[in-house]
Amino acid sequence: MTRNTETLLFIDGQWRAGTGGRVIPVINPATGRQIGTVAHAAREDLDAALAAAERGFRIWKDTAAFERGKLMRRAASLLRERADDIAVLMTLENGKPLAQSKVEIAGAADVIDWFAGEGQRSYGQVIPSRAPDVLQFTVKGPVGPVAAFTPWNFPLNQVVRKLSAALAAGCSIIVKAPEETPASPSELIRVFQDAGVPAGVVNLVYGIPAEISEYLIPHPVIRKISFTGSTPVGKQLAALAGLHMKRATMELGGHAPVIVAGDADLDLAVSQIAMHKFRNAGQVCVSPTRFLVHDDLHAAFTEKFTDYAAKLKVGDGMDPATEMGPLSNERRVPALEALINDAVEKGARLTTGGRRIGNEGWFFEPTVLADAPLSARIMNEEPFGPVAVINRFSTIDEAIAEANRLPFGLASYAYTSDTATATRLGNEIEAGMLTINHLGLALPETPFGGMKDSGYGTEGGSEAIEAYLETRFVTRKG
Repeated sequence: MTRNTETLLFIDGQWRAGTGGRVIPVINPATGRQIGTVAHAAREDLDAALAAAERGFRIWKDTAAFERGKLMRRAASLLRERADDIAVLMTLENGKPLAQSKVEIAGAADVIDWFAGEGQRSYGQVIPSRAPDVLQFTVKGPVGPVAAFTPWNFPLNQVVRKLSAALAAGCSIIVKAPEETPASPSELIRVFQDAGVPAGVVNLVYGIPAEISEYLIPHPVIRKISFTGSTPVGKQLAALAGLHMKRATMELGGHAPVIVAGDADLDLAVSQIAMHKFRNAGQVCVSPTRFLVHDDLHAAFTEKFTDYAAKLKVGDGMDPATEMGPLSNERRVPALEALINDAVEKGARLTTGGRRIGNEGWFFEPTVLADAPLSARIMNEEPFGPVAVINRFSTIDEAIAEANRLPFGLASYAYTSDTATATRLGNEIEAGMLTINHLGLALPETPFGGMKDSGYGTEGGSEAIEAYLETRFVTRKG
């Protein structure tokens, strides 16, 4: 497979240009140069996708769950076979190191396999009745055509969770994938096409996000919405979905705290969480950001963490030596500079980094700030970049209070050797996900979602498919 100069729409089983031939440039973030284009969907294209999804739903909902599962597993196998080629596309458009792209693709194949099995276990219930001649039972069926909206930071991962859950449940889907990184989602859709998904069941469009969401969400064909992105946009789309009584799953922004207790294994904590912080250049919704370290470990933790960040090899993701690639778009550079400058002006210590690297591409130094005041913007706004803030605490009460201070509640992390502390954190941290003493998030079989302003619903684990199913109750006498 070679790099296509144009990524196309996929509607009703056909790859096609947008009506009118309008395209959007695709830029390599390592060079800042255009490497291709992606088709821009016009209103006529969206109407065609809606009509196709409606027809596809009638076919797919009547396809046995067992057969749907077999087809999905075939797609997962094809994705694994094509992983090396797709990883190149992802790295060229997103910037992350090639090894990280391959890990993302392997994880995407596992997600497909997981949901293939879940679709075959969408059981109803027989409910004991109050009379001997009455039968009461529930039946679960697909909610209908789905509209899914996904971001650029994980081009496959963010699509595959929505796509797999929808298909496993028997829904058709229209995916609005990211214009910045269109090629790898396109190849994900292609493996489903090649696996034999009927025309109309899966559709793929690109374009101006606001225009597409404002048209698809209210449309009567669409019965379910799934969105991954920022909290402000998510609130707008959730309100629009609510206005039209559409189901919605919202996986929104975070500002993940990391609690490092005084009894934590310092070397374990630094080695795991520092690597996790700078994965995908920190452009991760669950990226650890606010490091809350006990007074006894704060100096040593800051020194070790800073040393790790300063030694990271930053470069083109296609270089095997690269450990952190560029930011994914040019908007992120001034945004990070503004947050860092604000923190330093308000008293934070910059222990390493803080600047753009070079003039070609959008590379940024891995950055560590220490002792930032709560008034600093970065303590209140998700940085979405390679910036860590290391503050201190004296008591676990203080750490929990700071971890829960913000309206976000997506991911959280902790290191402690005390089981009582771990239990208390599990009970009191206000986040949809907490991982203690290891990195255990985002497996297909575990819940993935947040609370408070980080959204609602889950895109992993046994609960994830429920949002794509309706439960009907049937009672019969005689």
